[in-house]
Amino acid sequence: MTRRPHIIVSAVFCTALLVFFTAGLGSPLGAAEPKAEPKAEPKAEPKAEPKKTDCKKKSGPKKDPYAWKSLFDGRTLAGWKSAKFGGEGEVRVEHGTIVMDCGESLTGIVFTGKPPRMNYEISLEGRRLDGSDFFATTTFPVAKSYCSLVVGGWGGTVVGLSNVDFYDAGDNITTQFVDLKTKQWYRVRIRISQARIEAWIDDEQIVDLPTAGHKFGTRFEVDLCKPLGIASWCSSAALRNIRIRNLKPQEVAKAAKKRDDE
Repeated sequence: MTRRPHIIVSAVFCTALLVFFTAGLGSPLGAAEPKAEPKAEPKAEPKAEPKKTDCKKKSGPKKDPYAWKSLFDGRTLAGWKSAKFGGEGEVRVEHGTIVMDCGESLTGIVFTGKPPRMNYEISLEGRRLDGSDFFATTTFPVAKSYCSLVVGGWGGTVVGLSNVDFYDAGDNITTQFVDLKTKQWYRVRIRISQARIEAWIDDEQIVDLPTAGHKFGTRFEVDLCKPLGIASWCSSAALRNIRIRNLKPQEVAKAAKKRDDE
């Protein structure tokens, strides 16, 4: 019996179709999906190294060890106290000045800090408000001892050191007579070095004494002004601009050279 052509074609078609689907060819459903390329991971940013910090505290400008230092703030008696002589006048701050009222004899102030004992300079301004005797007499250290610069003593005109070789300012090698007017401001400056004691009133040098060969001391009346103090006697006085500083090495050397040249 002869096969019919359409039956043969159908059989061939079915066989081909079966193979087609079995192999997954030609069908979008059976097509192999392209492999996704792996995503590139973002490169890690290099970590910034922490900034190195200087643990040392930054300091300001270096202080000048030879600069003037104020000992009076112009408002209070901070750093000072009234010397208890007995019968002293009132001590107060008024209009930016320290006012020492006239007492029975002495009125004064004493520094509560620790002043240098050698190679330093002290400066102040003083004036006699009323009375007729000293008004800005300053007691200060000289190495292991003390001395005073009398300003306007013995009736108002004597200036000099008390004591030198046991003699006071009224009768020793530093004694001078200066006309010091009441109610007038005067600049007083005292310089103490190993070689000499020097002092000025305004711009006039009134003391220039070598320390070698001399003994320095104070009158007992002003002992309560130690180690550093300022006093008036039977007079009222005002003080301002009280300052102190260390001497520079070249200033000390200059004073020593002056001694050697004498």
